[in-house]
Amino acid sequence: MNQTLKLKIMESLSAVLPITGIVLMLSIFLVPLEIGAVVMFFVGAIMLILGMGTFQLGAEMAMSPIGEGIGVGLTKSKSVIVVALISLIMGVLITVAEPDLQVLSNQVPAIPNMVIILTVAIGVGIFLALAVIRIMKKIDLSNLLMVLYAILIVFSFFIPKEFLAVAFDSGGVTTGPITVPFIMAMGVGISLIRGDKNAASDSFGLVALSSVGPILAVMLLGCFYTPKETAYSAAEMINVITMRDVARAFAFEIPHYIKEVAISLFPIFAMFVIFQIISKRYHRRQRLRIIVGFLYTYIGLVLFLCGVNVGFAPVGTLLGSALAVSGTKWVLVPIGMLIGYFIVKAEPAIQILNRQVQSVTDGAISASSMNHALSIGVAVSVGLAMLRILTGIPIEYILIPGYVMALIMSKFVPKIFVGIAFDSGGVASGPITSTFLLPLCIGTCEVLGGNIMTDAFGVVALVALTPLIAIQIMGLCYKFKLNKASKMPAPVCFVCADSDDIIELEEG
Repeated sequence: MNQTLKLKIMESLSAVLPITGIVLMLSIFLVPLEIGAVVMFFVGAIMLILGMGTFQLGAEMAMSPIGEGIGVGLTKSKSVIVVALISLIMGVLITVAEPDLQVLSNQVPAIPNMVIILTVAIGVGIFLALAVIRIMKKIDLSNLLMVLYAILIVFSFFIPKEFLAVAFDSGGVTTGPITVPFIMAMGVGISLIRGDKNAASDSFGLVALSSVGPILAVMLLGCFYTPKETAYSAAEMINVITMRDVARAFAFEIPHYIKEVAISLFPIFAMFVIFQIISKRYHRRQRLRIIVGFLYTYIGLVLFLCGVNVGFAPVGTLLGSALAVSGTKWVLVPIGMLIGYFIVKAEPAIQILNRQVQSVTDGAISASSMNHALSIGVAVSVGLAMLRILTGIPIEYILIPGYVMALIMSKFVPKIFVGIAFDSGGVASGPITSTFLLPLCIGTCEVLGGNIMTDAFGVVALVALTPLIAIQIMGLCYKFKLNKASKMPAPVCFVCADSDDIIELEEG
């Protein structure tokens, strides 16, 4: 086996193992599940581990080089209109390829799937163009985010409340495993050409701005459709008795994902071919590596999505329903926080973001510290989501103060942490969130008799919110340590005239 692939799979195993253990413990002590459901879950977990490891290797070999190359290529154009147009087209193509968006479109049947997909894709495209122009023109990210989120907050008072959670959820699901590695590498490519002292910090923020576009676009769409007509079709656990039934269940579903992922990746591959013909940027060895990377990405996404949708999602619904009727419904809050803490580590795009941060900052912000901060943030998110289901707290009562707090903090933390924090919000809400946490919340909400549109939807939005605050708190701690170190007395050096030795003495 390829040693790098083996390493990626082992990393995926360490990320997925905790959430698998939690589900097993819950099925033993709190909510007994049928053995068939548990087996389906474990087979799904194995596919998820293999898929996530393979996908991460593919993203490093294909998505990141293509994104960085296109980013460098864009900066060579002197026309802002050309840059904006190319960025818009790429944003639309990549978003249409995002599997998470397919999941969201299926949950909102009051709007035709293609309508919501194109709406969200255009929103991402427009704001990706804005994000690229921001880097090239050196516009301050914090000020731009304040203006954009102020517009979102104002809009939130004028759209139907049943549609508010769906709109904010759309901002999270569009920054998934395909979009993130491409967009982040594109930001690095653009910033490489600048070469000034703020270039590294400005390479972040593309994901953050690309997450705002879908929210605003879906809000506008909500003014023309009636969200009360929507209904959620929960994922059902396939009834299995023998291991042959389990194998048949996955074998029956996998052709669907083979086709879906092929359709999703084709526009990006076509874009790579066109870019290579025009720029001739990649030599033969690089081209071969990128093509192999596409193959790894394809296989990884097929395994990942099949495992998550067939094995994980139905168990999420079963757990939510069973916990809600167990007579100890308030235990949902701490259990939700525990699941949230570990589940974010299983998001494939999170690992890509964390490595990108560690690389760009030369290890000053480690992947492990990012993982820890994000885990705490998502734990709080899921706890709040469960609390909303139990109490009926409107989501705007959490989102608006949360974003106001995050935006105020952005004025006091180092610039690089602002971009990383707002990127983290979009990245944390990936396919695991939409296929496990959302069914978990919906299963709970259905049993408790809540309104699914107002109470269950919104967990993706909350998962996208709390990392903004958690990462910026880490940034404030980092700034405090730097300030403290700068106030330490500097050493005084005395050079001996008769010797080559240098004696260092500290003042005082």
